[in-house]
Amino acid sequence: MIDYLKRSFDRLPIAQERKKVLNLPNTITVLRIGIIPFLFFLLESPGPTGSIFIAFIFVLASLTDLLDGYIARRYQIVTTMGKFLDPIADKLVVNTAMILMIPLGRIPAWIVAIIIIRDFTVDGIRSIASSEGLIIQSSRLGKQKTLCQVFAVTALMIHYPLLGVDAHLIGMAILYVALLLTLYSGLDYLMKFFKEILNKKN
Repeated sequence: MIDYLKRSFDRLPIAQERKKVLNLPNTITVLRIGIIPFLFFLLESPGPTGSIFIAFIFVLASLTDLLDGYIARRYQIVTTMGKFLDPIADKLVVNTAMILMIPLGRIPAWIVAIIIIRDFTVDGIRSIASSEGLIIQSSRLGKQKTLCQVFAVTALMIHYPLLGVDAHLIGMAILYVALLLTLYSGLDYLMKFFKEILNKKN
């Protein structure tokens, strides 16, 4: 299936110069960002059916994150553009979904604020480290944090009881786990940054 998708994309009438930038993984990433406008239907305060539909779109977008990374590694088409776009796309989709659920009362504003502040802080740390010629590798904590956020946001999007299960309650429980991982992973990045700075000075 993946091979067929790659061959089909390669047959598209796109100039080779453009394909170097807008390759298959990067195109999937851009499409993931393109799903964001559909999330604004949350502001219409959808009922059970509409909430499940929007949650499905969100899950679909989240799965493309795994797909573009897999394709990039399998066909060795990891690019600077891809490294830049992929994490931005993830944060845009997840953070947009959380922000849109605040006025609906499905998610506490203070939790969303902490998560977004952490993301900006980590991005700032990475930018400073890069300017100093340092590379701070991503840890498993960050990936676990993102995964918890996806599960939490999905459940909170569903919101209404589903198959006898309180989706909102489960979503909040997972969200608190995601919050702890968010704070811990942010502190981990900060400690790694200061360690690299000290090592460089020595």
